[in-house]
Amino acid sequence: MDLSNGHRQRLRQRFLKAGLGAFHDYEIIEMLLSLSTPRKDMKPIAKEIIRRFGSLVSVLEAPIEILKEVDGVGETNVVALKLPNAIGRRYLELKAEGSNYANSPSAVHEYLIHNMSHRNRENFMVLYLNGQNQILKLETMFEGSLGSSAVYPREVVKKVLLYDAAAVIFVHNHPSGNLKPSRQDIEITKKLKSALETIDVRTLDHLIIGGTDIFSFSEKGMI
Repeated sequence: MDLSNGHRQRLRQRFLKAGLGAFHDYEIIEMLLSLSTPRKDMKPIAKEIIRRFGSLVSVLEAPIEILKEVDGVGETNVVALKLPNAIGRRYLELKAEGSNYANSPSAVHEYLIHNMSHRNRENFMVLYLNGQNQILKLETMFEGSLGSSAVYPREVVKKVLLYDAAAVIFVHNHPSGNLKPSRQDIEITKKLKSALETIDVRTLDHLIIGGTDIFSFSEKGMI
């Protein structure tokens, strides 16, 4: 009798009946690994992965090359571990695009937190909106330190014209978790807003993502 196969079957049945609520982190990892390696007992490897990374979130956000360093984890296993997070982000992105930001910003905020909160480098994103405040496009423009030389107003203007946007929202993350805008954050916001005013495009807000929290320039009267 294949005991490991029976164990995997029980995991699948638990998930189908009750979802992931009663699962330990290692069991979720085990189930993902079993999908990519169906004929091997992945429980010990799943426990080692959780021991090494500390939590399910850390595993799902871990760099591919670091995951491959775990004994017994190959490329197929890495795909199984990275795919759910990628699908989740894509789902939230599609859910946010087309939504009306003025009426329900929660879908957009959910996507932004999921997409940016665990990044260890700063990312600068622009949300392009039409005249009815519907999201036309969410796009990452720059990655790295948000210095004044990193953000080019002409590139933002080009994209605004490409998407025929009537308004924009700027977003970037603070990997430290500190939500306080820096002097450069404030200067870049003013520079971009001024450039867009020349083509009659409104700057609705600049959001800073830090962990699971959001700082809004608009709410603080800074834009």
